[in-house]
Amino acid sequence: MVSDGRRRVRIAVIGAGFGGIGTAIRLRQHGEHDFVVFDRGDEVGGTWRDNSYPGCACDVPSHMYSLSFAPNPDWTRSFSAQPEIWAYLRRCVDSFGVRPHLRLGHEVLAARWDSGSTSWLIDTSHGGYRAEVLVAAGGPLSEPAVPALPGLADFTGEVFHSARWRHDLDLTGRTVAVVGTGASAVQFVPEIAPVVGRLHLFQRTAPWVMPRADRPISAGERRLFQRVPAARRLARAGVYWGREVAATAFLRPALMRAAEQVARRHLRRSVTDPVLRRRLTPGYRMGCKRVLLSNDYYPALTRDNVEVVAGGVERVTPDGVVATDGTVRRVDTIIFGTGFHVTDVPIAGRITGRHGRTLAETWSGSMRAYQGTGVTGFPNLFLLLGPNTGLGHTSVVFMIECQITYLLGMLRHLGRSGIRAIEPTPQAQDAFAARVDRRMAGTVWSRGGCRSWYLDATGRNSTLWPGYTWSYWLRTRRFDPEAYRPVPGPEPLPVSGAGIGAGAGRPEATTSSEEH
Repeated sequence: MVSDGRRRVRIAVIGAGFGGIGTAIRLRQHGEHDFVVFDRGDEVGGTWRDNSYPGCACDVPSHMYSLSFAPNPDWTRSFSAQPEIWAYLRRCVDSFGVRPHLRLGHEVLAARWDSGSTSWLIDTSHGGYRAEVLVAAGGPLSEPAVPALPGLADFTGEVFHSARWRHDLDLTGRTVAVVGTGASAVQFVPEIAPVVGRLHLFQRTAPWVMPRADRPISAGERRLFQRVPAARRLARAGVYWGREVAATAFLRPALMRAAEQVARRHLRRSVTDPVLRRRLTPGYRMGCKRVLLSNDYYPALTRDNVEVVAGGVERVTPDGVVATDGTVRRVDTIIFGTGFHVTDVPIAGRITGRHGRTLAETWSGSMRAYQGTGVTGFPNLFLLLGPNTGLGHTSVVFMIECQITYLLGMLRHLGRSGIRAIEPTPQAQDAFAARVDRRMAGTVWSRGGCRSWYLDATGRNSTLWPGYTWSYWLRTRRFDPEAYRPVPGPEPLPVSGAGIGAGAGRPEATTSSEEH
């Protein structure tokens, strides 16, 4: 305890999803035990705890959508469903002994850098903490985005977002408006269409939908993965490099034409009505928006009780929804599949740096961070899946592992040098952002002819990494102290003699060879 009553820890982690759990495991493996992981939920899992809508599953193959240092030979399908991924994360917590470090039900209300003590003062729903290092691992898919539609507050029926699914509400026979046609809707619409009385799907922009090559993983295959780890590593490597090859089309948009032909053929085979087919045909280059995978989405839209409404929603009435063309659908339930606050993450408004400005104020509508992890003016703050580290072609878990390796290198540097606090130099941060913007200019996300959720309020793509993931791995496999500067504060600490500060392990060793 300290004089102000705050509990003292060396490292505080916000979020207990893949990022927070992976960080906790790696910290323990490298001899660090003075840390806590905050999460507002009553269990771990993050996105995979909160998104439990019918049909929820991952669109990255299972063996790649898992931590390389916590392999799972028992995946039952090539693309895992939400219950299995959530169970995997809970199992990781218990298998690696990190549950004592969890502070569940602890919502982080504010975190402020205190220059006098060179530490983060953290206010949670269960009291205050003081930490030397703050790791923000809340993830970009944690806060549902509900559009501010006129009249929504006066709607007399049921309203919810897909990430807050109402499992207590029986949809049988109900008249439902689904707003949004993104990755969540493409999964839950086929599940609820046979149950509801009538479904009106409001589609502002038609998505590109590719066939989903999903299949059960046989018991024999699972036994092989259990008994021969090399087979599991080979399967993971095959997925990884296959996805890296696919990234080429995102970086050179003309190459997307071949994939578009596959998607168009998938649409023709699934939808015979030419009018509906035209309505479902995208008018932009594939990859500009997120590419969706489904075998049952298009067939669900051909049902007699399903209508695809081209265009968005103009407003809501007490008993219905008004489309942008002025037509009205009377409904008793509205389900939003409208995604998340990605470029305006709410936690940014709760973290205040050494100049008294929040992250949100500092970013002014467009997120920037050196390596997607550190921000000038925010000492000892480390972001997981921060600006420009999202992906459009493969597993973000890979990026998380790269960043955890980089974090461990930073902690080792602090321990060895005796420096209390560091932050990226403005020059390093600006140069990184400029490089990202230059590389982004030629990609499908910039030249694909659409307006996607990857773009922030300024029109900049501050979400995705504009390259191959191996190039990000190269940038983060070792911590680069020359890109950082010490932050003024009390006298330097004595050089650590234990744990990460003592240099337990090399930075590059924190990323398993299974990643590649």
